[in-house]
This record gives sequence, structure tokens and C-alpha cells, in this order.
Amino acid sequence: MTAQRTRTGVEVALANPGILGGTRIGLLTNFTGTTPDLGRSVDALVAAGAPVTALFGPEHGLNGSVQAGQTEVNARDASTGLPIFETYLSNGTELDELVAASGVDTIVFDMQDLGVRFYTYIWSMYDCMQTAGRTGVRFVVLDRPNPLGGAVVSGPGLDVAGHASFVGRSDIHVRHGLTAGELARLFNSRELPAQGLRVDLDVVRMSSWEAATDFDDTQLPWVAPSPNMPTLDTAFAFCGTGLFEGTNLSEGRGTTRPFELIGAPYIDGRLARRLRETETAGVMFREIWFTPTFHKYAGQTVRGVQLHVTDRAVFDPVATALIMLDAVADLYPDQFGFLPPGERVDAPERGHAVDRLWGSAGLREAVQAGRSALALHPGTRAVNAVYGDDVLLYRRPSAA
Repeated sequence: MTAQRTRTGVEVALANPGILGGTRIGLLTNFTGTTPDLGRSVDALVAAGAPVTALFGPEHGLNGSVQAGQTEVNARDASTGLPIFETYLSNGTELDELVAASGVDTIVFDMQDLGVRFYTYIWSMYDCMQTAGRTGVRFVVLDRPNPLGGAVVSGPGLDVAGHASFVGRSDIHVRHGLTAGELARLFNSRELPAQGLRVDLDVVRMSSWEAATDFDDTQLPWVAPSPNMPTLDTAFAFCGTGLFEGTNLSEGRGTTRPFELIGAPYIDGRLARRLRETETAGVMFREIWFTPTFHKYAGQTVRGVQLHVTDRAVFDPVATALIMLDAVADLYPDQFGFLPPGERVDAPERGHAVDRLWGSAGLREAVQAGRSALALHPGTRAVNAVYGDDVLLYRRPSAA
């Protein structure tokens, strides 16, 4: 357990705004960019004298008022009066022109990532880093904890050539085990140079955060990173059950427990019984009926299961989701299916949604052929064994 409260990168910057550099700062942020007292980072930075002149918003918008696959259209921030430039689904020349129009010389990233490859905030960061590399704009990351911890990686990597999208641009694991600052260092040392780009990058590190720290032990308040991520347990579940977004089962969107509820009209009591017999580590299952208010099966009562995470330290979200997928495919072979190409509201790219989420066509093809999904799971590995010192910031004894 962390003895002291974790100090986020924005707290460190507020104590010394000069470390941000730049004379015209564009803050890439949203409603998760908060101070420990739950004020907004942008307000605190402006009050501290940081020369913030523009705001960049990601998926869900600056204020987080819209659902997945959407962004807001506000031209100015109501509190500061700063212009807002929406970056969601903008990349390449379009994003270069947007940043140029903003007039900034430094982009500062301050958002709460979830620790899952197919969560899009890190790809907004990635796209803006590419633009920074092309345009010569400096890039700074105000680091925050990985809510899933930084001890292990889990799940497969990504076949970039065949399945890169806005839910995965780089070959990292589903549970990647890094902070946003560490990801930025990874991109800048391995991904961007391969594209002929190198970014003038700085990471404002946290203090009193350790890789094995449970988020509750940081003593930081949990701010839901998006409308369908209300709790920390939801975040852990999403790392695995997010794969069900690519299937014809409801993943619980439109309920108060998204990604913890999985169901469909064709599910009966056999699924809960099967899953309870597995005694999967760190999680329990119970049978449940629910009626989504929107998204899949909106207004219909469906039957399924609820995941109850009982021990985050041993819970493997990816393995759990594959166990569930195997059970559904075995019990309901004539009803279960993957969504056809192009059908997923928050990923407009062509192709099967589940392929983009998994990182290749391997999962879908295995299940459709009657093979085990769980057999594809590469297991978990220690973060230290996957990434080098050029990436890691919080694993050495010298890190506070």
C-alpha cells in the first residue's frame, strides 16, 4: 500500500508551472483532467499562470456529455473562454491543420487512461504526438496512475498491418500495464521513429505511485473516465468484456453496470450455471435479468450473468472473458454470433469489430471453427519483462 497519497503530474506542474515550457499551450484534456479536490486541471493551470491558450477534446468531448463514438461541438469552454478544438477521429493532415490553426507551440496531455488497449484516450495522445512530430510542436504528458496497476500485461498484441484502428494503433497488449507517460515514451522510442518522426517529449512524473499499487491505495478519487465506466471494478471487467462489443450479446451498455452485465434474449439459466462451475480466479458470477435503455436490445429484457470482481490482484479480465465466450459459443451455437463488418457505433473503420478489439482475426476464426477461445490467451507477463528502461518510469527503487 502506498503510504502517502499519490501526487499526479498535474499537481507537480501546478507547484512549478514553468516545467511545462512553451508560450502557447494547448491542453489535450477532458473531464478526467482533475486535481485531487476534483477541480478541473485547466482552471488550476490557468490560475497558476500557465499560458494555456487552447483546449483539445477527445472522444466523449471535453465535458464527457456524449456517448461512445461521439464528441461535443462546443466552440469555447464556458469557464475559461478558451477555444476548443475537437480531435476525435481527426488525424494526419487534418489534425496537423487543426493544431496549426490553434497557434500552440506545446501540447500538454492530461487525461485518465484506463490501462486497456482499446480505450481511445491513448490513441488521441498518439495521433497528437504524430502531429507534434510532423509540425515541431513540443509534447508534455502530465502522468496519472494506471487504474489496472502496472505489474502485469495480459492478452495479445495487435496486428498493426491488418487491424490498426482508433481502438489500437500500436502493437501493445490488451492490458498494457503502462501509464500514459510510459506509453508516450514507448511511442516516441519505438513507434514514431519508424515513421520518421521524433517528438520533443517530456513526462511530468507522479510521486508516490508504485506499479503494484491498487488504485484505491493512491488515495485519489475515482472519476469515471467515460459515461459507461462508473466504477473501478467496471474498468477491470471492461479489459475483458469489452470484447463482447463485437458480438451479438449486450455488454451492459444502457444499464447502471456496463461491462459487468452480459446477456442476450437467447441466454437461459445454463450460462450462469456453467460459469459458476468454472471457479474462475478473482471473480464470481450470478444470473441476472436486465433491460438496456439504449444500445443493443434497448427496451428488451434479456437474461445473462453479472461479474462480481472479488480479488483484483488475481483477476485476469482477458482470461475471464474468453471463458465466458467459450461457454456462450458452446451452449448457444445457433444463436451466438459476431457482429458483421462495420457494425459498431464507436469504431467507424471497416472490418469485424471483434478483430480490431482482439488485435487480429484469430479469436473470431477460432470460435467460428469450434475451437477454444481460452487456448489463444497468451497469459500474463510481468511488465518489467516486456518493456525496457527507456519506457518504464516507476519500477526502479529510485522512483519515489
